[in-house]
Amino acid sequence: MIVRGRPHGVRLFFVLRGSVLPHIVWELATCTGVALLVTLTHGFIYQFKVTLTTVPFSLIGLALAIFLGFRNNAAYDRYWEGRKLWGDIVSRSRSLARQVQMLVHVDGPMAAAGPDDPRRGLVLRAIAFASALRHQLRGSDPLPDMQRLLAPDDAAGFAAARNGVDFLLRRNGEVLGALLRARRLEPQVAVAIDQTLSALAAAAAGCERLRNTPLPFPYTLLLHRTAWLYCFLLPFGLVDTVGFMTPFVVVIVAYTFFGLDALGDEIEEPFGLAENHLPLDAICRVVERDLREALGETELPPLLLPVNHRLT
Repeated sequence: MIVRGRPHGVRLFFVLRGSVLPHIVWELATCTGVALLVTLTHGFIYQFKVTLTTVPFSLIGLALAIFLGFRNNAAYDRYWEGRKLWGDIVSRSRSLARQVQMLVHVDGPMAAAGPDDPRRGLVLRAIAFASALRHQLRGSDPLPDMQRLLAPDDAAGFAAARNGVDFLLRRNGEVLGALLRARRLEPQVAVAIDQTLSALAAAAAGCERLRNTPLPFPYTLLLHRTAWLYCFLLPFGLVDTVGFMTPFVVVIVAYTFFGLDALGDEIEEPFGLAENHLPLDAICRVVERDLREALGETELPPLLLPVNHRLT
């Protein structure tokens, strides 16, 4: 995710970090080249004059702008829903740590919990849950983080599980049931903690839904084709009225249409590693710091900060 102040004045035109311009430079170059050829030939193809007015381009451009707006709204809804789901994961993880700290009847404070204390395992598996979900959404290898965060038995179980994220929640559920049967947990308290685990499961399922259900491909393909055809034909409708300014007008229109299209493509899948995707590494680091602090640890991992205006 790009984290920077809004540039003002002339600097606005020289910002490339986080801009879609590098992604559409070939489209702009192609459209500009076509516009230059049309301008130099005055709209003639061999001996045939292509006569177009600006009326059809006004109608098609309006429709194309509306459809691009709808698509970008749908893409941003997916981006914002993904951010809300991860915000819910942060909130529920903190709630789980607080519930475990205050409501599980184990001798001694959680700050003094040893490696065999069930409270410590519950909290560490909550940290591992966020990290495992991040890896699942990004298609990266979670095992190094799981070996760092989990006990050897849990790490081995995670590696053998088909769905490691669900395994961690089920493992916490098993520990919760054992505490309930050992009378270290009141039944109504167990229900409350189980509801927190269920909310984490629902947030993970919501992220999986966004990851595995893209916007319909024919809709995206139609917008791509229409934008290309519009920008290719536009010089023929402008050359007789604006003359040598045709390439400048075409490149501005192409930048708007192709830029909106590229931006929608980028934020449609919000969990990747592109510049404008969600900073899942930073969010998982916040979860780890807060929950390790609940365990009483003082040497906490540092917060991740933007590097060259980019937060991952």
